[in-house]
Amino acid sequence: MPQLSVIVYGPNAQGHLTELLDALEARPLPDAEVVVAAVGDWARETAEGHAPETVVVPLPEGTGDAAARAAGAARASGRWLHFVHAKDGLPAGAPRLISERTAELDATGTPVDVLLFDHTTTTWQTAASPSRDGRFLAAVGRESLPLDEAADLLRLTPLLGNRALRAAYWRAHEPRFTTEDEPHAAQTALLHADRVACLNQVAYDNRELRPESLPPLVPEDRFALIERYESLLPLTRDRRAPRAVLYDLMMRDLVRTFAGENLPDAVAREFFRRASLAAVRWRPERHERPAGVEGVRHALLEEGAYTKYRAFQAANRARRAAKKTVRTRKRQVGAKLRDQQYHRALNRPVDPGLAVFAAYWERGVACNPAAIAAKLAELAPHIHRVWVVSKENAALLPPGTDHVVPGTRRYWETLATAKYLVNNVNFPNAVVKRPDAVHLQTHHGTPLKRMGLDQMEHPAAAKGLDFAALLGRIDKWDYSVSANSHSTRMWERAYPARYTSLDHGYPRNDVFYTATAADVRAARARLGIAPGKTAVLYAPTHRDYEAGFTPRLDLAAFADRLGEDTVLLVRAHYFYGGAASPLTGLRRSGRIIDVSSYDPVEELCLAADALVTDYSSIMFDYANLNRPIVVYADDWETYRTTRGVYFDLMAEHPGQVARTQEELAEIFASGAWRDESAAKARAAFRRRFCEYDDGRAAERVVRRVFLGEPEEALPPVIPLEERTPAPTPEEASA
Repeated sequence: MPQLSVIVYGPNAQGHLTELLDALEARPLPDAEVVVAAVGDWARETAEGHAPETVVVPLPEGTGDAAARAAGAARASGRWLHFVHAKDGLPAGAPRLISERTAELDATGTPVDVLLFDHTTTTWQTAASPSRDGRFLAAVGRESLPLDEAADLLRLTPLLGNRALRAAYWRAHEPRFTTEDEPHAAQTALLHADRVACLNQVAYDNRELRPESLPPLVPEDRFALIERYESLLPLTRDRRAPRAVLYDLMMRDLVRTFAGENLPDAVAREFFRRASLAAVRWRPERHERPAGVEGVRHALLEEGAYTKYRAFQAANRARRAAKKTVRTRKRQVGAKLRDQQYHRALNRPVDPGLAVFAAYWERGVACNPAAIAAKLAELAPHIHRVWVVSKENAALLPPGTDHVVPGTRRYWETLATAKYLVNNVNFPNAVVKRPDAVHLQTHHGTPLKRMGLDQMEHPAAAKGLDFAALLGRIDKWDYSVSANSHSTRMWERAYPARYTSLDHGYPRNDVFYTATAADVRAARARLGIAPGKTAVLYAPTHRDYEAGFTPRLDLAAFADRLGEDTVLLVRAHYFYGGAASPLTGLRRSGRIIDVSSYDPVEELCLAADALVTDYSSIMFDYANLNRPIVVYADDWETYRTTRGVYFDLMAEHPGQVARTQEELAEIFASGAWRDESAAKARAAFRRRFCEYDDGRAAERVVRRVFLGEPEEALPPVIPLEERTPAPTPEEASA
């Protein structure tokens, strides 16, 4: 009996079944079977043309989705069932993730009926857009529990594809799931389950076909939404939490449908009447309406006040239109004025004593630009340094830091007249490259993932990037800083232009060779790491197929396995800096330290005895310290396929590699994280990626770019075997 049956069902809509079966065939899984309930000749022929072990269930043209699912399930022999519509997709490695997680659940001895996981959405215009379900999955963690204890799981996008069902559970309740309304079937499966569990990883791609390619909606299709909730809400009797969540979802969907769709008046009135009856009938006791405009909408709907609602709608639209007109006019006037000021400033001479620095989209003093600015103050104090910093981050600047806020008059005047412009990303497109000005691109990591023009083949990662505009920004570069020859080659490929590559090392990594034992002790003291404790830094990267930061580990369980003598430092990627941290509860428990907002990150590296990361470029920087690195690559196949990579990290890794949380915990429990094989892998990794980092990178960059010294006059790069990294925490405490 296989662990998982992937049941593909439906017609070959717009030919997408071929892509789906190709993906499944490319990565066969020994403990999974593929059953195709093929509707129509095209789907049957497509399925029969794939792997011979695929089970094909031919069904006549016009067979509905519910009947197709039932036919596929009848032929399935797996312990768990995953229903995948023929139009949808599966990220690389998804069946393996589901199979392993369900096997883990089965091993606990406590029956779990439904496993929920994350998904992306692909449309006729976009590819693999992330969902917002991750925060609900992360809140549950890895333990199974009754739905009533995690009712917010009802807020997950109601797809059958983002959940797997235990086969015995499906068969016991199959008549209840037999409906053409997929959201109804998905929510029914959840509401009848005794216990549910989560997998906080993307394991499904929901494809939305262009509405104009589908049959037009009829009034009954609108009313079906009301009927869905009228059918689901009785399942929540005497279940306070699920009832409240489901009612909120119903009110949200009813209001959105009524407000957002241009319904004929007769259909709109009937929809409003039925929706009003449902809103009153199913309103939970002591239910509080949302505040503001949404609350007014709910009140009018419950009142059945159709005319009042339409008047309120019209007034709202008029108010929004007026505000938009005023805002647009203000922006136009402001933009015109700033443009005039900037172009007047461009007529002034370039100031050879002025340098502008920026990092991470105006986040503050950080990364390679910060290290260069510090060395510039030492070697060329006559050059005045000005930082570009966003208004919200200006208060966090070190005292005395001269800065400009984007969009202000001084900002444009400074950019127009500065001799040197230094950034680890790019300045705005509107910045003019003056012949006498020098633009220095420092970058902010060694590239594992595809960058620049190489993202053209990975639209999910590019997310609408304007490649023509990108080329215009690249053409302004005079210099590009590189930490190793791999980076130099990849930058020249991803960013083809006439700039000069500076193979001088990353200035931000100088500290990994110049820091003293006192510096290491001070960094640990600032973080509150007690003497004698082992500090493990967990720093995962951003994923283009996830909407926000959600830890991919059960951090509480991992911290428990590490033991009381280990402190877990957790750092979310800076892309998620504005989001509410899901680490709050764990931080309060004292089991981890949330260092997501801690700067500089180099101090975290100095303080840590070991690094756990996935695909983040922090691994290349941390390798300079010659301390243990463990790669946690639970979704490598998905990341590699979606984002694209320059080399196979599974073959060229900096230490031990874990594919599951259990493997990761065992690596630390057994001591393998710092054994001889880990050291050997790290040594090879350092030879390739720590090539130019030796503690004097900033000096070489400043002497070359700002002081104009020739290449041969610069301090030579110290060979790797002759370098001495900063002391480890253990050495620093001796």
